[in-house]
Amino acid sequence: MKRKKFYLALFLFLLGMLGMLSILTLDIPLPEELVSILVEKFTPLQIKLLTLVNPTIILIIALIVGTLLYQKVNLSVPIIEKVVGIKQESPNLREIAIYGLLGGALTGLLLSILGLYRYISPTEFELLNTSLQLTLSARFLYGGITEEIFMRFGLMTLMVWIGAKFFKSTPVYVYWIGIVLSAFIFAIGHFPVVYQVVENPSIILIAYVLTGNFVGGLVFGWLYWKKGLESAFLAHIFTHVVLVITEKVFL
Repeated sequence: MKRKKFYLALFLFLLGMLGMLSILTLDIPLPEELVSILVEKFTPLQIKLLTLVNPTIILIIALIVGTLLYQKVNLSVPIIEKVVGIKQESPNLREIAIYGLLGGALTGLLLSILGLYRYISPTEFELLNTSLQLTLSARFLYGGITEEIFMRFGLMTLMVWIGAKFFKSTPVYVYWIGIVLSAFIFAIGHFPVVYQVVENPSIILIAYVLTGNFVGGLVFGWLYWKKGLESAFLAHIFTHVVLVITEKVFL
């Protein structure tokens, strides 16, 4: 079983690194004073590679935590568990896909509605969009897969496990505590980029970033709990599909 869990972690690591490498397609905004130091010693590609060091460490930590704890609190990665031989029964692929697609569609539509905030404070939103132009690969791979490994498989699993230890059982509210806390941390984790791009963001922009990512985190966390991590992957990816479509239509 330990070997099979290692294969599970390795499988997820490779998926997570695909998302990590997609960051190389972005022009990541960095503090000017830091850039002025780095350009003297490194090429632009090397600087981009350096930005992957911290998230790669976080990825490894999330995988270790998630792999050790997810089964202890009855969470699952059903498709990959079947592939590596942890589970013998075949996962319900249809249900995983349907819930993932519906969850992503719902989240994408909600975020599109929240995006109407941009008409209240258009200058800030334009600055944010032009400074951080997300590529499709970064949206789908880093957002849809790597972030879910960080926040759901790693952090949410840990939160639920701590709650289970504290309450000595796993009632429904323990899972919701994990879902809500990980969703909130996921949301505020986007603030550093916002403050890097917009010096004094308005309450409108802060509310949009916080609310949008928190809502997404709730949906993805519920899917991880009820349908498995792959359903959360699919929902997060399809959220971005919907957002790309609505951005093309309405912006």
